[in-house]
Amino acid sequence: MIENIKPMDIEKRSFEIITELLGDKILDPQNELVIKRAIHTTADFDYADNLVFSENAVAKAIEALRGGCDIVTDTQMAKSGINKTILGKLGGTVHCFMSDADVAEEAKQRGVTRAIVSMERAAKLPKPCIFAIGNAPTALIALHSMIEEGKLNPALIIGVPVGFVNVVESKELIIGSQVPHIVARGSKGGSNVAAAICNALLYQIMR
Repeated sequence: MIENIKPMDIEKRSFEIITELLGDKILDPQNELVIKRAIHTTADFDYADNLVFSENAVAKAIEALRGGCDIVTDTQMAKSGINKTILGKLGGTVHCFMSDADVAEEAKQRGVTRAIVSMERAAKLPKPCIFAIGNAPTALIALHSMIEEGKLNPALIIGVPVGFVNVVESKELIIGSQVPHIVARGSKGGSNVAAAICNALLYQIMR
């Protein structure tokens, strides 16, 4: 039966349905809104089980966002999906260097991915950042290397690249690190999931 729902109530009803379909599954209250928004974005209930949160990751991320931190993405798609109005009110900006001509040229000269060069560039930004990675496992590998070398201290890493080559392994590097993180364990993810997690954090500030 088709429900007659006003446009402004569609999202609210969607979350009600998600809660109903989760049934007796108990979610950590700290992480619940992030998990449900990932499910809302993908219609994939596996995110109730495969999202891995470091201790107090959501609280630490919200604190960083309140402090005006920036967000770095590895795709223009993720950048476009993040609520920049809310982020801007908090003093933050979204960066994506993947399409920059000089990034592409440097990557070509060095024989590495643009994602690696983009992360190196982001590491030079003047304030703490949340890294939202939904596509490139090499971005996670580069972030992990810079963290190990003491060149980077992210406010949070959202590690949700999708795919099969080095995806699982790169995510496990982040899960095994001491950096605050939200990671989709396994091969699932995507730029839409990365943006959804960012928005879930932002909406908790501006509810």
